[in-house]
Amino acid sequence: MQQNDVYNPPMDPVEVLYEDSDVLAVNKPAGLLSVPGKTEDLADCLLTRIEVAFPTARLVHRLDRDTSGVMIFGLTAYAQRHLNAQFEARKTKKTYVARLFGTLEPKEGEVDLPLTVDWPNRPRQMVCHETGKPSLTEWKVARYGDNETRVKLFPKTGRTHQLRVHMLSLGHPIIGDPLYAPETSDDFDRMMLHAEELRFSHPESGKGVRVRAKAPF
Repeated sequence: MQQNDVYNPPMDPVEVLYEDSDVLAVNKPAGLLSVPGKTEDLADCLLTRIEVAFPTARLVHRLDRDTSGVMIFGLTAYAQRHLNAQFEARKTKKTYVARLFGTLEPKEGEVDLPLTVDWPNRPRQMVCHETGKPSLTEWKVARYGDNETRVKLFPKTGRTHQLRVHMLSLGHPIIGDPLYAPETSDDFDRMMLHAEELRFSHPESGKGVRVRAKAPF
């Protein structure tokens, strides 16, 4: 799916992964915006769908349109503030699964490269040592396939397109990425990036919560 294709989000019911009086976690499908776009044809999104069933749902974080996986919402103003603070203080723990082109070696490592928007080519992001914001991603190879590598990714910061650009910087872009590997995205029905697990502290009890959604690829 190319970034400039007509927006045609999936219409399957959204899967609820966790729910209590303060927090909601769902499995966002690939191809669905997290929040509304700037034009009317981009109004359909995860947030507006969630608000139908959970009118008090409040946005905490986002996933790219073409990324699937765990997203959490606050169901009260306090819960939203508390969860936002955890993301900003990097106290949440996020695990992603991705399929990359080529054979990534060594089997584990990190990318520590600052990122900023590539203004002439928005919404693309790029590495920039002058104006970029600090960005850190750890990776661990899960297994190798036929000219591809399945990895677990652990972002320590939350920059726009961080995982996509960091994998590109290693020479192993994410399979099906319409922005950073467009010459290949027509061969796949989605971008192979999925937010598999999110760990956070519950806003009221303070207890650790772990929410998982198995990768569909």
